[in-house]
Amino acid sequence: MFESLSERLSRTLRSISGQAKLTEDNIKETLREVRRALLEADVALPVVKAFIDAVRQRAVGQEVSKSLSPGQQFVKIVQQELEAVMGEAFDGLSLKGSPAVILMAGLQGAGKTTSVAKLARYLREREKKKVLVVSADVYRPAAIDQLETLAGEVQVDFFPSSSDQRPVAIAEAAIKHAKIQFHDVVIVDTAGRLHVDADMMDEIQALHRAVTPQETLFVVDAMTGQDAANTAKAFHEALPLTGVILTKADGDARGGAALSVRHITGKPIKFMGMGEKTDALEPFHPDRVASRILGMGDVLSLIEEAERTVDKGKAAKLAKKVKKGEGFDLEDFRDQLQQLKKMGGMGGLLGKLPGMGQMAEMAQGPGPEKELGKLEALINSMTPQERRKPEIINGSRKRRIASGAGLQVPDLNRLLKQHKQMQKMMKKAGKKGGMQKMMRGMSGMMGGGGPGGPGGMGGPGGFPWR
Repeated sequence: MFESLSERLSRTLRSISGQAKLTEDNIKETLREVRRALLEADVALPVVKAFIDAVRQRAVGQEVSKSLSPGQQFVKIVQQELEAVMGEAFDGLSLKGSPAVILMAGLQGAGKTTSVAKLARYLREREKKKVLVVSADVYRPAAIDQLETLAGEVQVDFFPSSSDQRPVAIAEAAIKHAKIQFHDVVIVDTAGRLHVDADMMDEIQALHRAVTPQETLFVVDAMTGQDAANTAKAFHEALPLTGVILTKADGDARGGAALSVRHITGKPIKFMGMGEKTDALEPFHPDRVASRILGMGDVLSLIEEAERTVDKGKAAKLAKKVKKGEGFDLEDFRDQLQQLKKMGGMGGLLGKLPGMGQMAEMAQGPGPEKELGKLEALINSMTPQERRKPEIINGSRKRRIASGAGLQVPDLNRLLKQHKQMQKMMKKAGKKGGMQKMMRGMSGMMGGGGPGGPGGMGGPGGFPWR
């Protein structure tokens, strides 16, 4: 998300970084470029206008902080105003009541039912809540079946309903059941339409009156850009919304919806759907998103993701091995690949690191993910002994391993070469002052000056996906 906007803004803001003082004249061209970048990102015109006015007002005559150059000061102003447009801080869910009721609203095809499952999983895993989900979409029997399947997948309780029932009766029965079973949260999925119409609004208003939810979340497809903001406005006028879930944000390279929805509705974006998997729901932190847009990375989210997904037992075991100077074998290498996949793959990882914009872009898409899959398939094709002692892998073993993984011997040779490099780095890390040496080694693997250098992501001995 935000790839095109991030690239344009980073390029534009570089042009002002050398200025000695911020004046109306020297920021005029930069602001014009920022305006163009926002419009191309499909940000709504009133939002662009308000944003540019706010930046201009703050930048001209701004007393420059002693610790920052004028250019850095300008970037800081742009970042703060981006945060202001999207909401100052992460606005969590208000889950008062026994049970707390969350009502999900939105158009058909926005990803409402999938978002119900993602949110249920988020609340079960991260907030330790007992969750019940129910579908009040009586117009699409498939929606009820879909939610039942997803509830099983994310391990939360499902309340059955059928298309001959009234939506209000379904929701009331589910809440009654939740009270008896001591559920903490009930998430109600509602019917959507292909466009906003009076019948849908009347029905959802009746539902809202009947269940008095603590949270009324509007689910909107980020890829619809400005339309997302306009639809959100229509729902906001009909319902007392408490927040927005932005779906398919991973497929929206422009990011216009994220910058428009909050400004137009006045309601915070609470979550972003970042993929099809049921764990691909991220809390929306405006400050971190603004940082990503400006190519400054999002290290906090990366740390949180690592804490959540990294197998601490395996990590401790590997650290112990490295400390003792024991070999880093192919079993360990496979574990590292699996942890990397859990954290969103190479693209997801690099996208959250500062200054990795171009490299993250290269690592996006199916190519790198496919290559990680190939490496894993090759390791899986080996015997436990071969994984522990790669040095015994001779010519005939190589042919057998490559054939078992459906790949070629050169693919296996590349894997063994990479593993050897990793092994050397791990040995360095185990010795005194080894961490600095290891970081230098990693920089060498990345090609020193970036992708495409010798031994880097695009060079021999580096990552093989180019």
